[in-house]
Amino acid sequence: MAINVEVNRSGNDNNLALIRKFTKRVQGSGILPRLRGRRYNERKISDYVKKKNTLKRIRRKNEIRELIKMGKMPGILE
Repeated sequence: MAINVEVNRSGNDNNLALIRKFTKRVQGSGILPRLRGRRYNERKISDYVKKKNTLKRIRRKNEIRELIKMGKMPGILE
């Protein structure tokens, strides 16, 4: 949903008055609180994507384990 705030210059408005008028309109429309509320929200990851990422991680761990066994990758020093 897009809300456009528009301000028209009346006869003897200077630039400062226009900015002030615009600021009042923006505050009155409630755009800023809504945007600030949405600022840190993240979309929830779908179950499909979670599963895909988990399987990818497991596959990669197994590949690394195999490479360590074959001596092609240095193991973790204990």
